[in-house]
Amino acid sequence: MRRRPLGLWLAAAVGYAFLYIPLVIVVAYSFNNSRLNAEWVGFTLDWYDKLAHNEEMLAAAGNSLLIALVASLVSTALGTMAGVAMYRYRLRLLPVLVLTPIAIPEILMGVALLIFFVLLNFTLGLVSVALAHIAFCVGFVAIVVRSRLAGMDESLTEAARDCGATPVEAFRYVTLPLIMPGVVAGALMAFTLSIDDFVITFFTAGAGTVTLPLQIYSMIKIAVTPEVNAVSTLLMLLTLALIIIASRLAPSLLGNQEEKP
Repeated sequence: MRRRPLGLWLAAAVGYAFLYIPLVIVVAYSFNNSRLNAEWVGFTLDWYDKLAHNEEMLAAAGNSLLIALVASLVSTALGTMAGVAMYRYRLRLLPVLVLTPIAIPEILMGVALLIFFVLLNFTLGLVSVALAHIAFCVGFVAIVVRSRLAGMDESLTEAARDCGATPVEAFRYVTLPLIMPGVVAGALMAFTLSIDDFVITFFTAGAGTVTLPLQIYSMIKIAVTPEVNAVSTLLMLLTLALIIIASRLAPSLLGNQEEKP
């Protein structure tokens, strides 16, 4: 029996400790009965109650949800078409165009989109943020859809064509239902990426437009209060739930082997 290297396990444990211990601290101190994060005083839910009555935070959360919903719907439609095109037609240029926004740094994309909107004399606001989010979410949806298509049995589509179905009918009644878990997973991933985004939103929001990440940033510039910990905990739980659902629908997102439908 081969022995697993102890050093590798220790390195992994230390790495994950640096990653998850701060998250655990944020969650724990969101229930701390003190405005200071210096020491634990006692358990309370007051910060969540205050958060529920914070009009600025609720408005920012509403903006984030609206942008994420629009971005996920549009990017899912465009990303699905791009994923199908990349799988079916093997175009060399298309993957470059679709996947480049994923590869380039977010700060570079944020600056580029800001310059683009300024050149077009486009007013920065919720619409510009939504367009920016759509631009970088399309590639993620396309990757998930293409991965789902790669695990699909093409003989089913060929059988539909042999029975007289047109290419559109074969896609609608055979291909689309089979790849629907991947499409939904891509939509959830796009929603998660949009609602969590800070860098690109920071460059494209403009004055007076506030989303949840921007509101959290403005609050922590003064102090990291338990109210900030509370909203961060809720955002973390939402993100985690969406990632789990997406990974269940498309196991390849987490590197698991996907079963052919």
